[in-house]
Amino acid sequence: MFRGRFARILMVAVVLLLALSVVQCGPKPKEAKPVVLNMNLGGEPPTLDPALATDTTSVFCDKQLFLGLTAFEKDTPNVIPELATEWSVSDDGLVWTFKMRDDVKWVNYNPETKEVKEVGPVTAHDVVYGVKRTIDPETASDYAYVLYIIKGAEAANTGEGSLDDVGVRAVDDYTVEFTLENPAGYFAAIAGMWVARPQPKAAIEEHGEKWTEPGNIVTNGPYMLESWEHEASMVMVKNPKYYDADNVQIDRIEMVMVQEDFTEMAMYENNELDVTGGDAGWGPPLEDMDRIKADPVLSKELKIEPRLCTYYYGFINTKPPFDNHLVRKAFSAAIDRQSLIDNVLKGEQIPAKHFACPGIFGAPPVDEVGIEYNPEQAKKWLEEAGYPNGEGFPEVTLMHNVSEAHAKIAQAITAMWKETLGVDVKIETQEWKVYLQTLKKDTPVEDVPHIFRLGWCADYPDENNWVHEVFNVNAGANRVRRGCVDPNCQEVKPSKFDEITEQAGREQDPEKRKELYREAERLLIEEETAIAPIYHYTRITMTKPWVTERYSAALGGDPIKDWRIDVEAKAAAKGE
Repeated sequence: MFRGRFARILMVAVVLLLALSVVQCGPKPKEAKPVVLNMNLGGEPPTLDPALATDTTSVFCDKQLFLGLTAFEKDTPNVIPELATEWSVSDDGLVWTFKMRDDVKWVNYNPETKEVKEVGPVTAHDVVYGVKRTIDPETASDYAYVLYIIKGAEAANTGEGSLDDVGVRAVDDYTVEFTLENPAGYFAAIAGMWVARPQPKAAIEEHGEKWTEPGNIVTNGPYMLESWEHEASMVMVKNPKYYDADNVQIDRIEMVMVQEDFTEMAMYENNELDVTGGDAGWGPPLEDMDRIKADPVLSKELKIEPRLCTYYYGFINTKPPFDNHLVRKAFSAAIDRQSLIDNVLKGEQIPAKHFACPGIFGAPPVDEVGIEYNPEQAKKWLEEAGYPNGEGFPEVTLMHNVSEAHAKIAQAITAMWKETLGVDVKIETQEWKVYLQTLKKDTPVEDVPHIFRLGWCADYPDENNWVHEVFNVNAGANRVRRGCVDPNCQEVKPSKFDEITEQAGREQDPEKRKELYREAERLLIEEETAIAPIYHYTRITMTKPWVTERYSAALGGDPIKDWRIDVEAKAAAKGE
């Protein structure tokens, strides 16, 4: 009995061992390939430091790597929680309190070993550090003025106060409190901006300016930095410790830095890129728009939709001959914006006569404010300025950052100025990173162009973010140097425009705020003519049918974590 049972047990064991050996020796299951999004950044990001970012390319990258207290709802400018779970405002509107998630981690990614090291939790103390670091004059943030609404921020940033007195504090590890200079209903959006995001103190102190390089950088967002080949490419990989990682489908964002829009389009048509345009990349070449619209395949992949951005030419208000407001008026009135859109851009843009675009609270009603295209009036203004038919007008320069699209626009507009005003305007270009440094308001006036090209996109959908934070002499970027007593803008003299934008920021009655902002736009565009608005953007993108994308209504921040790719369809199209 025992012997028979033992024999049967032995036989079963042998069978199991044979079966196991077959399994072990058989073919191993294939590992799933990572889901990859291929896109174009359009150029080198000037920085990945949230405290220093000012441009759409840098902000796009930062918003994949770092989380803010708040974010924007899909397809709308409505503010929703991100790091914050909820927030409250005191009865007087001055104190904002944000409760935070307790499951968000700082991580450090090692590109060589692929190891993801958890550094610690993201707390209210990190928010306080990030805000104060942006404000700290030692950081030299060009965007610190956006935080001047926080009590004591302007004084600290200008060296007239202490960082200890800035109105931000950690109530406890997961509660952060802001005290404002005056009530601001739009502060929930400011609290989510990149300059107000938590920053990793230990990594910054250890690595200094190199803290944003691969291997050094510590992040908390849905993606981590794997590589950054400067001027060439950047790769981000999914953060497995991101609190909502299970709902992030795309494993890798592989980005090139191609500045030529024809090259970008060729890569797209060759299935080397999944998207073009958006808040990174240039979108289709202007010359290709007719071809794309007529093509039965490409036309279905083309998407044009409104975007909260304005394209404009700024005049250096202290640099002759543009220190004369009549010259600025003449140059603005000589631009045929509709012709530019119809014949060059072809992207359904809206001609811009004022700065803030439709959809921004406080933006003037269409056609109520601004300078119309009027060739005869343009000639009269230039004659009144002392240059009849352009006679005696000095050589002036229009500068734009490197882009074939910007070049086409510049060529068209300088041709309009030549035809209407009889003046020749020289065109120069610079790489984006250098260009931003050139346009700073304290760059020696001999080193800046007479006219420059820029765009402004909404950080939050309120006129305060436009006329005040871009042009106010006390609290704005003021690249046009309006109100500057000396050419290099070492001293400024506020005007009625500056008083009105400050008053509008404090005003609590929405209708009164609208009236004030309408007057501010009139002063900026019609009387001072500090700039020439050109057009309100549309977002022009090409998207492969296997990509489901989502674009943010505000600046930068296309949230790649929410995008989806049909892997099988992409592989089939590429013959894989």
